[in-house]
Amino acid sequence: MPPVYLDYNATTPLDPRVFEVMKEWYLGPPANAGSRTHVYGQRAKEAVEKARAQVASVIDAKPEEIVFTSGATESNNIAILGLAAYGERTDRKHIISTAIEHKAVLEPLEHLASRGFDVELAPVTSGGYVDPDEIRKRLRKDTLLVSVMHANNETGILQPVVKIGELVSESDAYFHVDAAQSFGKEIHELREVEADLISVSSHKIFGPQGTGALCVKRDRKARIPISPLLFGGGQERGLRPGTLPVPIIVGFGEASRIATIEGIKRAESSLAVRSELLAKLKSIDHTFNGDQARCQRHIVNLRFPGVDGEALMMAIRGSMALSNGSACTSDRYAPSHVLIAMGLSDDEANESVRLSWGPELSAIDADLLIRAAQKMAINL
Repeated sequence: MPPVYLDYNATTPLDPRVFEVMKEWYLGPPANAGSRTHVYGQRAKEAVEKARAQVASVIDAKPEEIVFTSGATESNNIAILGLAAYGERTDRKHIISTAIEHKAVLEPLEHLASRGFDVELAPVTSGGYVDPDEIRKRLRKDTLLVSVMHANNETGILQPVVKIGELVSESDAYFHVDAAQSFGKEIHELREVEADLISVSSHKIFGPQGTGALCVKRDRKARIPISPLLFGGGQERGLRPGTLPVPIIVGFGEASRIATIEGIKRAESSLAVRSELLAKLKSIDHTFNGDQARCQRHIVNLRFPGVDGEALMMAIRGSMALSNGSACTSDRYAPSHVLIAMGLSDDEANESVRLSWGPELSAIDADLLIRAAQKMAINL
């Protein structure tokens, strides 16, 4: 038997129903949505626009506000780096974010800092979330952008983006939300957020890898002055050029449609698995990382005191596939910057593991995990 997959925050399996709608576009006649002179191009364009509407509906956006990208990483880069020229032109070069953001946000911010931007990373509580007041007191007249993720990819802790959005809306700053981990999951809350820019991804909601979107809102302020990072073609309203990958965009649209319909059912299923897991964990000494009252239903980040997380994962890798942090940095043997920002020591961060699952999983063999942790603790 292959190991049970428990790394859904890294990527989810492709829903067979999504694959079915994609097959037609892979096996059918050539389809370039930019070919306007024949029926095949028109048919492809219609399919892309249908998918655009499906993605937009998840967050109550307008279809014309959706710009397709290669994924949330590219969306984050466009949202952050795309405002740089405007910031330099208007001398608004102050940016606020948090210490627990994904590297797809932190590294673009580091780049802007090297260009003279004043980047402030607000601290987070030991519970893994930023206090909105930490954002409020940092807002200035020259603040260009506030960027805060919705759900942390390592801990699953939800950030108070609704409250932060209200604070930012009272200023001239733009508000960007990295919603890679909450799109299609925290549907109600994400629809309430007053954000100018929202980054989303397909492969976190059982859609294909290789596509995502940036929602560029049009109704809160005047047109957001984002400049493209790439040039050559003018696709996606000139913000993201290149031939659109019709099959995976269609798949993204279908995954978005299904997520909207099945959101409540998926949440209930994940919560049932979580409740059983937490009950079984009571038999062993452990500590959760982050405020569990603010945690998403399908993820647990925890540590067993004295047990090295990397060694634990290796010990059970034949039965369970889990992780200890972001898949984008998992090849680097360094303590999680998220857990360190929450106040954990290097040793405590290195003891931590993350389990994340999906609605098709009915239970997690917690006994296997507990036995392995107990054995390793005894052998210390």
